[in-house]
Amino acid sequence: MHVQVVLFDGFDPLDVVAPYEVLSAGGQASDGAVTVELVSAEGPREVISGTEGLALCATGALDPERADMVLIPGASGRVGEPGEVPEEEAGAGERQQDELIPVLLGRTLTTGLPALLQLAMDDPDTTVATVCGGSLVLAMAGLLEGRHATTHHMGLDMLDATGAHAVRARIVDDGDLVTGAGVTSGLDLGLYLLEREVGPRVAHAVEELFAHERRGTVWRPQGPTPSAF
Repeated sequence: MHVQVVLFDGFDPLDVVAPYEVLSAGGQASDGAVTVELVSAEGPREVISGTEGLALCATGALDPERADMVLIPGASGRVGEPGEVPEEEAGAGERQQDELIPVLLGRTLTTGLPALLQLAMDDPDTTVATVCGGSLVLAMAGLLEGRHATTHHMGLDMLDATGAHAVRARIVDDGDLVTGAGVTSGLDLGLYLLEREVGPRVAHAVEELFAHERRGTVWRPQGPTPSAF
């Protein structure tokens, strides 16, 4: 299983590093059954995150035909007040510090990323995974209508407004779409993907290595609909 983790300007570093390390460790524990690389829509380049200018290097180009799994992080920046509408400041063609997260997420729509993500979503053999606001990147591009997904709890209403079925759960498995909620859910997401794609023994070994126990029930669109509480 080859995983491409997508970097875009303003990404959240923990959204990237947590699943990257978990999946990389899974590859070591499974004699190379999992490989991981950092990519961008533009190809190899240094990509600046939304956290104090921290940068990571994309070593390749996002290529859904070469990837078995594409993982999209959220953005890091200023949360803003509830209901606050982000506005581009004068001269905002350049990256600003402490920009609103919705602005950073929305800016991905002006890049080549949505078209590449469309290819990944259209391929039933490719699993698309997201952490935190990564699901909003897909949703804002119109790629999640009718799909079950989660995101950071502050973005659930926005996710639901795009036509997706927002689920308040830490991990949501909707088949070839697997989404994680808040930032630290990237650890749980990575472990769950290892369990699902490689097996529970490898996932357990990595869980022990990281001294991190997953929490919450993975939500799937299966079984009877529960009555309201």
